[in-house]
Amino acid sequence: MSQQDGATCHTARATIDLLKDTFGDRLISPFGPVNWPPRSCDLTPLDYLLWGYVKSLVYADKPQTLDHLEDTSHRVIADIRPQMLEKVIENWTSRLD
Repeated sequence: MSQQDGATCHTARATIDLLKDTFGDRLISPFGPVNWPPRSCDLTPLDYLLWGYVKSLVYADKPQTLDHLEDTSHRVIADIRPQMLEKVIENWTSRLD
């Protein structure tokens, strides 16, 4: 498997070579034998929405220390409403169709 975010450190030749050596024909990557489509239904709601949502709110607060980052992360996650999660699951299940 490979990271699917396109970050240079995940797609560098040395990284891909290491992953190919380690995982062989099981490497899932645009640079490996198994290409994982960018809009794969295998992605969970956490992958395609919630982490980006949480990150945007956490970093809007510009945390300056690890404690501040942790406190803000806990607060943002605690503030997620059940209705939002229900909508995320609805959208995800429709993507499976």
